[in-house]
Amino acid sequence: MPMRKSRLRKESEEKHTDEGESCLFCKIVSREVDAKIIFEDEISLAFLDVRPLFPGHILLIPKAHYPTLSDLPAALIGPFFTNAQMLARKVQEVMKAEGSFVAINNIVSQSVPHLHVHIVPRKRSDGLRGFFWPRRPYQEGEMLAVHESLGSGITASKYR
Repeated sequence: MPMRKSRLRKESEEKHTDEGESCLFCKIVSREVDAKIIFEDEISLAFLDVRPLFPGHILLIPKAHYPTLSDLPAALIGPFFTNAQMLARKVQEVMKAEGSFVAINNIVSQSVPHLHVHIVPRKRSDGLRGFFWPRRPYQEGEMLAVHESLGSGITASKYR
């Protein structure tokens, strides 16, 4: 197992070092900026969001600078999301929440261009209603066109 951790650490550290120099989250990782850290391992760090939706709202980030989920190396996806799962459980338990909201913004609405997972404790009467944006049904024929576009644009993955 130590060999796997070394490989993961290397994978985590070798990407995007130049871009991370001015990144707020990279400065939290390097301790240049203070944060209320609640979890840390070789590849990731979790801390309290300074503008929480509710108390207990945390952000989980990879320690290396990856701007979006698409940039996260395949070798880090499993360990990173295992941490997200564990933290979602802990936040719900410790905050005595009835559930949680777990979300990632990629570019649009991403306030810091460093991959981060929001883990927010939820209660049924907390005031949040579903998604935060308007939803609408497909127009006639639109669903079929989108289905055909996505179906032909996504190739089979070895991970399915």
